[in-house]
Amino acid sequence: MATETLIPLESNPDVMNKFLQKLGVPTKWGIVDVMGLEPEMLTWVPKPVVAVTLLFPISEAYEQHKKKEESEILTKGQEVSANLFYMKQNISNACGTIALVHAVANNGDKIELSEGHLQKFLEEAKGLDAAGRGKLLESFEGIINAHKELAQEGQTNTPSADEPVNHHFITFVHKDGALYELDGRKPFPINHGSTTADSLLEDASKICKEFMARDPEEVRFTVVALAASDSD
Repeated sequence: MATETLIPLESNPDVMNKFLQKLGVPTKWGIVDVMGLEPEMLTWVPKPVVAVTLLFPISEAYEQHKKKEESEILTKGQEVSANLFYMKQNISNACGTIALVHAVANNGDKIELSEGHLQKFLEEAKGLDAAGRGKLLESFEGIINAHKELAQEGQTNTPSADEPVNHHFITFVHKDGALYELDGRKPFPINHGSTTADSLLEDASKICKEFMARDPEEVRFTVVALAASDSD
């Protein structure tokens, strides 16, 4: 199972919301497009926002920055909240699923999950470290099968699982006063400094802009947010 390669999820709110609802997330919460990162554009996003997810192309500039960032953290250290839920990515092309799990798992106090595969997974994952959680996901067929089913529903032509994919999903969350970048391909979460529940969208947007600035020729960036809506 560890070597399994999935068809990637599309960064499409309809697809992502069907996936979340299949796993027990109430319809009050949903993924919405963030149409732009300028302050006035951010006002269009429904509030409250509890997570921001970025889909970006993996480039040479990104890989170089990743190495430098990891090296600096290993040298200087960083604070990471004990309450943060973080897991490693073992399954190829599962980054969309892991980004969504990170978004929901770190907001369990707000999102009342109904009984289902995700609630069961989070209960079993509680006492595990990041690697153990990644391993656990491999055996959670309910979540993997939901990914497989919804990966076929995107608007673009569905790629085969064997096609090389150079796009990657990561999620930003607020936990205990800090903004964290959660990326299952990195050795640890990244603490990007202080934030609040109210300023998460604005602060995460600044980090998304830094990703874009590192690849100025690239346009294939997508930002979505997990937010509450009026419908229940």
